[in-house]
Amino acid sequence: MEGGGRPSAAQAALLVASTALTALVYSVYRQKARVARGLEGARKVRLDGDLRTVLLEAPGRCVPYAVIEGVVRSVKETLSSQFVENCKGVIQRLTLQEHKMVWNRTTHLWNDYEKIIHQRTNTTPFDLVPPEEGAGVTVRVMKPLDAAELSLETVYEKFHPSVQSFTDVIGHYISGERPKGIQETEQMLKVGTALTGVGELVLDNTTIKLQPPKQGMPYYLSTVDFDTLLQKQEANVRFWKILTVVFGFATCAVLFFILRKQYRHHRERQHLRQLQDEFRQAQERLMREMNAEGGETLKNSCVICLSNTKSCVFLECGHVCSCRECYRALPEPKRCPICRQAVSRVVPLYNS
Repeated sequence: MEGGGRPSAAQAALLVASTALTALVYSVYRQKARVARGLEGARKVRLDGDLRTVLLEAPGRCVPYAVIEGVVRSVKETLSSQFVENCKGVIQRLTLQEHKMVWNRTTHLWNDYEKIIHQRTNTTPFDLVPPEEGAGVTVRVMKPLDAAELSLETVYEKFHPSVQSFTDVIGHYISGERPKGIQETEQMLKVGTALTGVGELVLDNTTIKLQPPKQGMPYYLSTVDFDTLLQKQEANVRFWKILTVVFGFATCAVLFFILRKQYRHHRERQHLRQLQDEFRQAQERLMREMNAEGGETLKNSCVICLSNTKSCVFLECGHVCSCRECYRALPEPKRCPICRQAVSRVVPLYNS
């Protein structure tokens, strides 16, 4: 604690940082909880002949947040895999990722480093259709790349190690970077994949569309079923809730520590003021006694406490100025209060 009982700069900075961190974690928890509640309250609709009737009866021909499950089917042409034969889909993502080792000058270790150097995503319009044939109801999926969770299957993955000469190896050690190679990956959302869509369901003329919701809720296109998706979000909420409680307790602990320090400092100041008052009262009482008894009492009184009689001789200086109690209370190394000379020994003084 600094003077005046104020917290130190480090304590104040720790309290501010822990409070800000708790507020940040709490805001994330609130947002995750809102998403989970919205997902739990989403309306489940079936991809069947009654879907069009449901939308016609809904306000604005729209269900703001709906859950629908179906199978992926391309509207026009499909995308073919560049590496796997007879693999067709509606979303294709090609990724080139660089792998290398980077020297850390702080830990003096080589650390793995990954960086995407190229990524291209191709899409083609697609619908969600019922698993059974002949239902005649389709839902057009709009803006699939805006989905918060877009499940793509990895259909091809190959690592191309870098070829290095001896000169390259020496140069890489000097520069602090050692290339390992390039990883080539192809991911696709294949035709026939069972998909769970969560978003805004709207009837536009004769077309039923699934699109990102307008209330700020997340848009999902996931290969897992709705119950699994909901359980995943609830587990995420529990994690952030526990993190909020932990940081909250940490902030309370820091605050308690600072308040405890302030309370102890306040008690010490009160005790000091009490001692000062007692000393002042003792001085006033002594002055009254001296006025009543004359100056002889002051002459024989201890120069430190002004209450007890002088009862010891300090050597080698020879001063007679203190009582035994005040001599024992002098700090080490003991020095004469009159001349500040070091006291080598003390001889008791007896008044007859």
